Amino acid sequence: MLTKLSLKNQIDDLIEGFRDYHRRQGTVRLADLRRNYDMLVLKVLSLLQDSDPALARDIVKSRTAIWNILEDSRKFTEANLMAGATP
Repeated sequence: MLTKLSLKNQIDDLIEGFRDYHRRQGTVRLADLRRNYDMLVLKVLSLLQDSDPALARDIVKSRTAIWNILEDSRKFTEANLMAGATP
């Protein structure tokens, strides 16, 4: 349970970082967001690899597509991530 809560908080922090980046607020850099994204994906994959290998494979396959949504202002906004809504 604590692991799930920790992951949720890390995901929320990452999404908030992208909101700041797309709003041009603060000093957040895309390279830092990429590093945080990659580390978070690796953490999720390490947790899933034994318990749900199919989901882990799907995440690996979707990794670039997810990143492309996060880094593109238009796609990020269209996915309702800018306002804090979840698609």
